Amino acid sequence: MKQPLGVILAGGLATRMGGGDKGKLKLAGQSLLRHVIDRLEPQVAGLALNANGDPTRFSDLGLPVIADSIEGFAGPLAGVLAGLDWAADQGAGCIVTAAADTPFFPCDLVPQLLLATEGMEARLALATTPRSGEELKSGGNKKINRHPTFGIWPVALRDDLRAALHDGLRKVVLWTDKHDGREALFPVGDIDPFFNVNTPADLEYAEALIR
Repeated sequence: MKQPLGVILAGGLATRMGGGDKGKLKLAGQSLLRHVIDRLEPQVAGLALNANGDPTRFSDLGLPVIADSIEGFAGPLAGVLAGLDWAADQGAGCIVTAAADTPFFPCDLVPQLLLATEGMEARLALATTPRSGEELKSGGNKKINRHPTFGIWPVALRDDLRAALHDGLRKVVLWTDKHDGREALFPVGDIDPFFNVNTPADLEYAEALIR
């Protein structure tokens, strides 16, 4: 199959960082978004940014900026839908999403998601990491942590997703489970690859990791 398109989800409210565009925060002299772009761009056939508001504030990135089509703040699934609609216009079959505040995600994210969805008519899977100790609700009894902003999503299901969002669905895993979404398991080494910057302390920690 053709390589999927990539969509960076940057539509969060960043309340714990005082609001604004979290992806514009600087890490080792570059924006968080630039770190994410540099990791995702080599893995996909094309790249877009999902963000709401004035798109010109991202003009320095040289990416198409696509806004949510669902009114209000509908969470990451609204960004996924915006990405699927954009991908449909490009004639693509699926997209891979990554969060704008997660600078260390795996450099083999896309190959592993493709591998996990081999044989599926509509490729749908979320990235996961193993969880030791207590079990997380998001992983059921599998002792995994699902990362709902990192996944592969089929254009073929975009109208189903649109209907679900209009019906009030906001929880990613409820929709992926409904469609028998799979999981791609990624190891956790010295650094959790899906560590994301939510607070000023997280940004300091990310700086230390890069050093």
